[in-house]
Amino acid sequence: SSVDSVNRRNAGSVEKKMIYLQLFLAFLRVGFFSFGGGMAALPLIEKEVVDTFQWLSNSEFLELVTLSELTPGPIGINCATFTGFKVGGVWGSTFATLAFCLPSILLVTLVFHFLSYFKKNAIVQHFLRGLRPAVIALMIMAAYSLAQKGIKDWLAIIWGIAVFILLTRKRTDPIFLLLLSGVMGLIWYR
Repeated sequence: SSVDSVNRRNAGSVEKKMIYLQLFLAFLRVGFFSFGGGMAALPLIEKEVVDTFQWLSNSEFLELVTLSELTPGPIGINCATFTGFKVGGVWGSTFATLAFCLPSILLVTLVFHFLSYFKKNAIVQHFLRGLRPAVIALMIMAAYSLAQKGIKDWLAIIWGIAVFILLTRKRTDPIFLLLLSGVMGLIWYR
C-alpha cells in the first residue's frame, strides 16, 4: 500500500513533467513561427492547444482569446500564460510563457548584434518583404477563425461591423469599444 502510494506519486510527477515539456515545446514552436505578432500567432496557438493537444475546446479557445485581448500585454503571450495556467498551473504558465518568448528574445538579440549587416543585406530585406503577405494571411486567418466561432447571431454580426467602422473611420478608442461591447453582451445575452 505504501509502495502503491509512492508509485502513484511518481506517476503523477512524471505526468506533470510531461505536461510541462509539452507546453514548452508547443509554445516554442508557436514562438518560432509566429512572424507578425500576436494576432498572426493565433492560428498557430489554436492548432496546438485545440487540435494537437486538445487542452482547450473551440469555445474555450475563443474565451481565451477574448480574455487575452482584454488583459494588459501582448495577446500571444497572454494566450500562452493563460493556457499554461489552465493546463499546468503556475509552472505550466511559466514554461508556456518562457517558451513563447524565447525565440523572440534570441532573434532580437541576434538581429541587434548584426543589425548593421541585416540592414544593408539585400537577401535579408527580400526575405522580410516576402514574409509580409504570409503574415497578413495569418492575421486574416485568425480573424476568420474567430469570427466563424464567435459570431453566433445577427446582433453580433451587426455589432462587429459597427465596431469595425468605428475603429477604422472614426478612430474610436478600442478599449472603450471593448468595454462597451462587454456591457452590450451583459444586457443582450443575459
